[in-house]
Amino acid sequence: MLGRLYAKWMYAWETALTTRDMNRVERPLEWGFEALADVGGAELAARVERREMSGLEAMIALNERIVAEPQSFYGYETPRDFRIEEHFPALYPTNVRPETLEQEREWKRRAEVGELRKEPFLRFTSAVGTPYPENDTVNARWYEVKQTVDSRQVEGREGNGKSNGEGRRPAELERSDYAVSANVGRTIAACRQAVVDIRSCVDWLESQGYEQIGVMGTSLGSAYGFIAAAMDSRLRVCAFNHASTQFGDVVWTGQSTRHVKAAFEHAGLTQDETRAMFAGVSPMSFMEAYAATGRPRGEGDKARRTLVVYAPYDLTFVVKYSREVLTNFDAHGVDYVAKVLPCGHYTTGETPYKFLDGWYLGSFIWGAFRRLRGQGALAASEG
Repeated sequence: MLGRLYAKWMYAWETALTTRDMNRVERPLEWGFEALADVGGAELAARVERREMSGLEAMIALNERIVAEPQSFYGYETPRDFRIEEHFPALYPTNVRPETLEQEREWKRRAEVGELRKEPFLRFTSAVGTPYPENDTVNARWYEVKQTVDSRQVEGREGNGKSNGEGRRPAELERSDYAVSANVGRTIAACRQAVVDIRSCVDWLESQGYEQIGVMGTSLGSAYGFIAAAMDSRLRVCAFNHASTQFGDVVWTGQSTRHVKAAFEHAGLTQDETRAMFAGVSPMSFMEAYAATGRPRGEGDKARRTLVVYAPYDLTFVVKYSREVLTNFDAHGVDYVAKVLPCGHYTTGETPYKFLDGWYLGSFIWGAFRRLRGQGALAASEG
């Protein structure tokens, strides 16, 4: 009885949080082949124009190419303009609620009168270009922990959340709608850019002498982080805060993407078709690769450490898809830890759940890196 009441209360709270923003815009379906022109998009668009195949058939074919040759699609040339710059931290609201806009104004005022201090940001030009210049400069908050031990053991973090990544948002948008939208090609290209930007940050960390590197992603960021790790064995600690298997299933079933689903439904698409046309950006497509890059690389190494945090009352990453992640990890022999939050997707950011989530993530990451450091010291002594 209490369990049912709790679930009813949690679903109502979660729904209130996911429906309070009124600026989620339904846009018509667009295939967006131009965003993937360098990987066959232009060729397929021409075939669609000649009516040799439908837009859906062409997009599914393109995704099949990506899945067959992911290292080609997610490959890149390391950027050459890495630099640390000092900037005032800024807020970039994803909604237009009065209290949020007031918070942004107050934050700007504090910066103008000197009540905030400038902080270091890692910046560089993304190896994947887009039609939006403001989107093509990576803006990652840099936190450096100074210790007396070998500096190569110091943990570095690349942050790309609301206070940083949203700064790359095209000027005509109120929220980062182009990251997941009814423009299929642009959505896939956004994921590609995010994965490449993560790997580029790893390049920079290595150039600074760091040897133990991990990635933590929440929600959409967990998909980006997962694919980056599947492509890159240097990511030895991975924490996925809300995870799912199929990108298309999340779009189709999640409350946060109901406006995107509506566009697809109005165009006559089904859930199965949506799943197929996003296969190239779905963690499920790269489970085997993730397992392979996570295996020991040499003598003294151990398997990659992975954390999955999920929530049974999640209405954005529906829980059955999160549990599919664990099932597939078991099937592929992935070494992982699973933690369950007694809340939903958006309620994770509310008290008291945010503190529990922080404990799960922080304690896991701290312990995983501590173990890596111990392994490194042992290997050095044996050598």
